[in-house]
Amino acid sequence: MKVTFKNTIRIAMLPILLQCACNKDFLDIRPKGKLIASSINDYDLLLNNVSLLTRNNEVTVPMGDEILAVDNMFTGTTLRAQRLFRWEDVIYNDNEQAPEMDFSDIYIYNKIINEAGSAADGTVQQQQSLIAEAKAMRAWSYFQLINFYGKPYQKATAANDPGLPIVTTSDVTQHNFTRANVQDVYNFIIKDLSDAIPLLPVKITSRIRMGQAAAQALLGKVYLFMGNPEAALPLLDAAVNNISLTSAGTNASNMALYDLNVTMADGGPWGYNMAFPPFSFGIPSISNNTESLFARQFINYWTFSSAEFALTPETVQRYSSSDQRLKFLSAFSSPGTPYPVAGSRRKFGMIACYNGITLPDLYLLRAECRARLNDLPGAESDVEMLRTKRMSAAEASLPPGMGQAAMIQFVIEERIREFALQGQRWFDMRRLSTDPLFSQATYRHYYYDATGKVVASYILKPERLTLRLPQVVINQNPGMINNP
Repeated sequence: MKVTFKNTIRIAMLPILLQCACNKDFLDIRPKGKLIASSINDYDLLLNNVSLLTRNNEVTVPMGDEILAVDNMFTGTTLRAQRLFRWEDVIYNDNEQAPEMDFSDIYIYNKIINEAGSAADGTVQQQQSLIAEAKAMRAWSYFQLINFYGKPYQKATAANDPGLPIVTTSDVTQHNFTRANVQDVYNFIIKDLSDAIPLLPVKITSRIRMGQAAAQALLGKVYLFMGNPEAALPLLDAAVNNISLTSAGTNASNMALYDLNVTMADGGPWGYNMAFPPFSFGIPSISNNTESLFARQFINYWTFSSAEFALTPETVQRYSSSDQRLKFLSAFSSPGTPYPVAGSRRKFGMIACYNGITLPDLYLLRAECRARLNDLPGAESDVEMLRTKRMSAAEASLPPGMGQAAMIQFVIEERIREFALQGQRWFDMRRLSTDPLFSQATYRHYYYDATGKVVASYILKPERLTLRLPQVVINQNPGMINNP
């Protein structure tokens, strides 16, 4: 079987060409279709390419079960978004490529991994550090991709479940790839991160770059997604410990949770004005956001200006009354126009959703690992660390006497509150589908008319926890088997 990713890899050249057009001494493209670098500085600048910041992950937002859709707005959105919300088998027309099937960043990482060790200058340590960063970043990209196109990880079946091609070259003319299985892809991710972590810097100079704490957090997350909290917890512990060292550095390496009780106060540092929501405040950009360990983002108009999707009343009811995250929610689809569904809210104020490695994700992942390993006081401590930065101290405290299952459930619900309408829920739905505590859950979307009446509902089939490959890829590769 072969799969053609030539078109998606080729677009890697555009941002690089644009960046370098004014400086021919930086990277000269010769011959056409190949990227030439020679010095250690050339390879270092490749990792600073701002095009690497954004990966097309907005596909996950309409698939989360925390949202609903209303007729008079939903009919005006894209056909792609409508199909995703309905969890349809076919998302793209026959001639359409999937934006999320993007290997352009992997092309860049592969070039650094394969060539930086032979750079014309630089020390061995500099070369190894760059290679380590590229491997860790490649692992992050593959982790995103396998959670689109591979089945949720199950140890018993992963070796037989189709995954993705493992691309390790930077040759844009190559297009003969085989589809590795899910286990092989996870092994590849784990090896990249395990090789990289000892060689990564503790202090970073830019959030776009991968430091040791971020890579440890990512590897811990990978193991948790594989159902292995025992392997995940030491890595998440190490990441938390490294943050204290990282935070002693420059602004770029300062890592800390924001206290929304302060930043989102009326007239506070973020400029929130309760009399004039929704666009009266500003969250720090990804390059300055202290909650970001590894800066990656995607543009999400559904949390900024578009109102096709809103949070369900059940999701909104999960928030405590003093929760400052409620200030990111509005009962109005547009100024003066309330949603017809009582209790629903749309999210606003953050056009960029941060989907790299973040502190809230790290603490909640560690809390979940601790709960799964029956360290309930440790889990409670991690969750409350986050909650005290989001609401009053009285409401931040967890209900007393929770057992292990209740604690795990609480952590998952906190993830919904923290990452509502940011696409994170889709990844959790996938991995929890193999968890006996959650495997019986039925995921459903409700579609309302303009009066607030339910006119349709859609149930997520197990097969659609995995996206099908676009038909254009199948057409280019007649022997390739698609996902069910």
